[in-house]
Amino acid sequence: MARRPTAATPALTALHRAGVAHEVLEFEMDESAPGTGAGADAGYGLRAAAALGADPRHVFKTLMVQVPDGSLAAGVVPVAGTLDLKALAAALGVKRVTMADPALAERRTGYVVGGISPLGQRQRCPVVLDSSALALPTLLVSGGLRGLEVRLAPEDLVHALGAAVADIASP
Repeated sequence: MARRPTAATPALTALHRAGVAHEVLEFEMDESAPGTGAGADAGYGLRAAAALGADPRHVFKTLMVQVPDGSLAAGVVPVAGTLDLKALAAALGVKRVTMADPALAERRTGYVVGGISPLGQRQRCPVVLDSSALALPTLLVSGGLRGLEVRLAPEDLVHALGAAVADIASP
């Protein structure tokens, strides 16, 4: 199902500039299926994992949250789990976070929901990667478009993003 990429994205440009080894995977996604399109939910990530024949514990989704001062942050967790908002708030050193409005997340990141990458966002923000990633040889994150994933070592993702690592996922 994977095919060669047809276009560069800010996420791919960021990886190239950082000199991070990675593999780009493209796949077809039925945009009319539930869990895809503008209202994408957790189902999108699971469909991406299935389309690539990847273990859902190795495919990570980027979820944008809003902190009390109005800025955004990103939690990167396996598509097989959910984001623990209290744990993410603690990792960010704030009292609480809420899920960001999708339209706000799209404006600030420059990506569409279902294709938000932690890499190459229009407005850089704090990123926290779930600690389960460090047990993996490689993981997959969005390459900045629906149907585009990037495989790389979790340590390289942390380095490229200056990300924090914490237990922020719930099964």
